[in-house]
Parts: sequence; structure tokens; C-alpha cells
Amino acid sequence: MDATDSATRTYDVVVIGAGPVGENVADRVVKAGMSAAIVEGELAGGECSYWACIPSKALLRPPAALAAARSVDGARGAVRDRVDTRAALSRRDSFVSDWRDDAQAGWIRSSGIELLRGWGELVGEKLLRVSGEGEPETVAARTAVVLATGSSAVVPPVTGLDDVSPWTNREGTAAGSPPQRLAVIGGGPVGCELAAMWASLGSRVTMVVRGEALLTEWEPFVGADVAAGLQEAGVRVRTGVQASRASRGAHGGATLELDDGTTLECDEVLAATGRRPRTDHLGLGNVGLAAGEGLQVDDSCRVTAVDGGWLYATGDVNQRNLLTHMGKYQARACADAIVARAAGREVEPAPWSRWAATADHAAVPQVLFTIPQAASVGLTEATARERGFSVRAVEYALGDVAGAALAEDGYTGHAKLVVDEDRSVVLGCTFTGPEVGELIHAATVAVVGEVPLDRLWHAVPAFPSTSEVWLRLLEEYGL
Repeated sequence: MDATDSATRTYDVVVIGAGPVGENVADRVVKAGMSAAIVEGELAGGECSYWACIPSKALLRPPAALAAARSVDGARGAVRDRVDTRAALSRRDSFVSDWRDDAQAGWIRSSGIELLRGWGELVGEKLLRVSGEGEPETVAARTAVVLATGSSAVVPPVTGLDDVSPWTNREGTAAGSPPQRLAVIGGGPVGCELAAMWASLGSRVTMVVRGEALLTEWEPFVGADVAAGLQEAGVRVRTGVQASRASRGAHGGATLELDDGTTLECDEVLAATGRRPRTDHLGLGNVGLAAGEGLQVDDSCRVTAVDGGWLYATGDVNQRNLLTHMGKYQARACADAIVARAAGREVEPAPWSRWAATADHAAVPQVLFTIPQAASVGLTEATARERGFSVRAVEYALGDVAGAALAEDGYTGHAKLVVDEDRSVVLGCTFTGPEVGELIHAATVAVVGEVPLDRLWHAVPAFPSTSEVWLRLLEEYGL
């Protein structure tokens, strides 16, 4: 008897996790004619929709808009002195639908996908136990099970920190009011964005950063530019120091003891020191995998350590790129591979095929929504050199571009292009400055398309736009 005979419900594809990644997998296979169900124990829409990308960007936009108005003579006199905190928080609440998932759940069902409320656990090949409010039930997949459970915040092992009840990104994006004093542990993207956000809403923010700079995985000028912007916004940035002990007093305040002998008094502590895959309670041991670890996958997101080719893992859970847009990209490739294999077609993931998420290796775009913004795609100069490329890098002051100068008085920012000299193609590009997130897709096309520089020279940027920085970079290169 087939194992699926014991199931109460059977679908072609079962996805665990109803975030953007899982939704994309299910939607794409359904559009191809397969049946699909999504299992979700929390809110349909996932981490990004309620506790990460959407609420943080909703709260970061008011100070960015205010800064833009202040930077233009003729507009600065017409704006208030500071962000309206109550209105900004209300705007955030509207974007997260007051943490209700009715609309998202309705979209899932209207797309022909079954939403199973509960926690999914693997109990065998293509078999899951779903535990919700009622009795657990067994659900089976004819073709594939896809794990899209995302990641959760890592709280650093600081003595006493658990007793302080530190914020993670969830509390940091969902709090109903700004703390008077906020300590941020960590100097990566989450720490920088939430420090900027709460400072703009009235908190006195101090960042405690173990390394000597912020954003150490980016080009070095990014950390320096963002640190300067944070400090101008009132954030105290302390680098080269780390918390050694934490405690909370009788009156509710918290104290961080730092390893340089100083102390930091605050009302809340935000831990922004990384993410770990949410695989602890998925029943991975029942299919020969280790719980709590990231899942190794091929470029079609098929888990390589499981025989039979039926288990896939997309998004943060496979630890390739912890970015929503890259997870959704993986989801599209994964779904196309599942559909192709179900139809009996041989799928051998190759660069730039529809069932291969190969951009993960060298063409990942990302935007940091601080003031100033930072955006990058592809390889940094240091990484490109480590990988053995023949590298030449050129830089340009973004404020010297006419379009940028017109957009904001005193515009400051940087642009850097990393070129593979042997092939004369762009390996990476990084910008800092107001609204540079809107510049990065052109760079992404250049990197993914491996557009030769002499061809890129014919892509004429409109005048006067900030995109003219492309012409300036190519001129700096010598074209």
C-alpha cells in the first residue's frame, strides 16, 4: 500500500510556510496545473509581511521623505521639525493590517491553494503531520514537499540577556511606542535600519558593535557613510566593543556591561546579531536530516541529502541568501523544476535556466534603507579578488552628477564599479546616497546579463537623472 493511503488529504505539492517564498512556490505550481496546499502555524504572509521588511520600511519612509524635503531650498521651510511619531506608527499598522492575515489568507484561497492552519512536521517520505487547534492530521504530497519556514533571530550569548527580554526584529518593528533609550547590539543591516528608524521616532539610540566598522560585508565606504548618517541622526555608534553582561533593574530599565569596563543604561535592548534557519520542529530527523540546521540544496532548491528527490527547501531555510526577493526568486526556480520533473522532463540546473537559482552565487541585489540608503549587487572588490578575478575598480562621487545635485541640495554619495578586466564585464556595483535603491536594478541587469562594457557604453542615461552616474563610471574606467 502506498504511504499516501494513510493520509487524510493528498496534494501534488505541500509547502510548509506561508511567507512570500512559500506562497510563490504554491502559486506557481497551481498555475501550471498542479494542486497545492500551504501549512502555516502563524500569520499567512510570514515574517517579511508583519515583522521585517514591510513594517520597517513603512517606518523608515517618513524620515527619508522628511530628509528629502529638508534638503531642497524652497521646501525645507514648509515641513515640520520632526516625524509625527503617532502618524508614522499608524501608517505602519495599516501596512501590516494590524497583524491580521485575513487578506493574505483570502488571496491564498482565491489562487486555488489550500491553506492548512497548523504546524507541519515531516513523518516520512512525502508525509506530514499537521497539528493545529483540532486533532492532528496526516497530509501527503504526490510529488514534492517544500520547506519554506524562513529564519529566526539569533540572540547573542550575553550573560543575563535572556532575563532582560531583549527585542529581536519582531519587537523592534512591532512596538507601539518608541523606547526613551534603546541599545542595539549588532552592526549589520537589521541593526542599522532599526537604529535609524527608532532614532527618527524619538529614541536615544546607542549601537554596540563588536567589529571596528558597520556593515563589514559591504564595500568599506558603505559602513563609513551609513555610520556618518546615523551619527548625524543622533545615533551613538560604538565600535570595537561588545556586551558582556545584562541586567534589568527594579524600575524597568536595563543595564549593559561592556567589555571595555563601561556600562550602558537603556530601556530596551535590541539583538540584531544574525539569523538561524527555522528547522527545529520540522521532523527532519524522520527523513535523515539534523534539526536546527540549514538545508543544503542544489540550484533547483532540491535537498541534496534526501533520496528520491522529493524534498525541497527555499528561502532563508537553506541559508543561501537571507533576502526576501532572493527567496522569491528561488521559489520560482524551485516551482518550475518541480513542474518539469513531474512532467517527466530531465532537469539539469545550468546557469540562467528557469529552474536554477544561479543568481545566488554572484548577482544578489540588496538595498539598505538607512539615511543615506545603500545598495549593491554582485561582488565587492575584495570578494572578486579572493575568487581570482582580474579586477579593476572605479569610483565616482554621486553628488557630482547633475541629476543628483538637482534632486537634493548638497547631495552626497558614492558609486563604485567592480570590473572583470579579462572579460570586460561588470562583477559588482555599490551605491550610497539618497534613493540609490532605485539605481541598483540597472546594475543587476548589467551583472546578470554580463553586458560587455563597450556595449554598456551605448546604454545612454537620460539627462538630468542620477542614472548618469553610469556614464561617469564608464568614463572613469576609460571608455
